[in-house]
Amino acid sequence: MIMVGSAPPRLNTPLTAAAAVALLGLATVAGFFFFQYGLGLRPCPLCLEQRIAFYVSVPLAVLLMLGLGYGASRKVLLLGFVAIAATMLWNTGLAVYHAGIEWKWWPGPAECSGPLDRFGSAQDLLRSLNSVSLVRCDEAAWRFLGLSLAGWDVLISFALALIALWGAKAALASPSRPG
Repeated sequence: MIMVGSAPPRLNTPLTAAAAVALLGLATVAGFFFFQYGLGLRPCPLCLEQRIAFYVSVPLAVLLMLGLGYGASRKVLLLGFVAIAATMLWNTGLAVYHAGIEWKWWPGPAECSGPLDRFGSAQDLLRSLNSVSLVRCDEAAWRFLGLSLAGWDVLISFALALIALWGAKAALASPSRPG
């Protein structure tokens, strides 16, 4: 039945934003696990650190979706979206730093891109061998369209930050709920 003159159903923007963060973030997690376990590309220490933002943001987005279903207050929604945006903006910066190391624009941390020429005493050498990563942060293991995985992380993290900010703006504009 077509209703003439009726307005289209209104989009629940905070729910859409939370779902987009959760789904895109989950797809990214699946992607880096595919590269690691499916293709055998071991992550460097910076790659592992970049994953933390997704481990925080995806569950938080799911909690926001649940909160929207149970009438969470505007303050709670706003705080959740701002936390996701801040986490993803931090991760965007970390990914830019990592991509810059891969392009040799600046040096990376010694533990994953520095030289092994300062051995010191035999005891120091043994200690340093226990902490040395064999996967280098300054070598891109894979590129697509000219971007490494760190480069793609820049784009994905920034997009998720923008989506979270969109959700925060929508949460602010939504009718106030008690709490």
